[in-house]
Amino acid sequence: MAVAATGFFDGVHLGHKQVIDQMCAIARQRGEASIIVTFWPHPRSVLQQDADRLRLLTSLQEKRDRCLSYGVDRFEVLPFTRAFSRLSAEQFIREYLVEQLGVTTLILGHDHRLGHDRFDSPQQMMETVARCGVEPVRVEAFTNGACAVSSTQVRSALLAGDVTVAERMLGYKYGLYGVVVAGNRIGRTLGFPTANMQLYEPLKLVPGNGVYAVWVDVLGRRCKGVCNIGTRPTVALGGARTIETHILDFDEDIYGLDLRIEFCARLRDERRFDSIDQLKVQLALDRQKAGEILVA
Repeated sequence: MAVAATGFFDGVHLGHKQVIDQMCAIARQRGEASIIVTFWPHPRSVLQQDADRLRLLTSLQEKRDRCLSYGVDRFEVLPFTRAFSRLSAEQFIREYLVEQLGVTTLILGHDHRLGHDRFDSPQQMMETVARCGVEPVRVEAFTNGACAVSSTQVRSALLAGDVTVAERMLGYKYGLYGVVVAGNRIGRTLGFPTANMQLYEPLKLVPGNGVYAVWVDVLGRRCKGVCNIGTRPTVALGGARTIETHILDFDEDIYGLDLRIEFCARLRDERRFDSIDQLKVQLALDRQKAGEILVA
């Protein structure tokens, strides 16, 4: 027997956490398992609805780790296919939740959707759940000020470079995870060597161009860093967009190794300087400011 919540849960933000907390509380009271039922890949990538613009807040592994850290007992992933997308809410509940997972109670977020049905009201959806022999429990929206927190809002904040607002909606610092790849080593010639990151999840959303104070996890250590996202217009006009991180008080060869960064604050916009000397002065200021912001 189990209490479940379903959805894509991109970002596992505070709205999702409110649903998860309610699910876990009810499961503990009843001595049942708590189960997150999610899907992969994202429905938009399968149904080709603006798939070229799809960017994710969390990889599947990040989503699993976050949910389990919140006390979820099981994390179930259902393959999302075109055939799966054509299931009605009642088919999905009976065939997957009840028959396969033994779900007795379903926690529903304020904007929850089930199957391909277009319910006229939340009440209609809850009646459908109950008709399948499952108890529906609806959770109200989690608000950040006057607005309900959503994955869309988090994406908008990150694309604008506002990592502080994104953190308030997520409940944790947004991060990127990848491998260090070879760059053009221009930073080293300036006295500011950088680690050039290639993301493990190619659809992961990258915050808007700019310079950020970040925490860096590498070689089992947690370090302070300055991350530049952009095209490096002073030294590589018209270059490709990169994610480059200068790690403070660090001088190790980390090419080919894992690197994780967490965004703490936006320091400034990316801009083109009139000279390399001006750039070096600004990089020193960025490093100093990041060191002041990043307090363990």
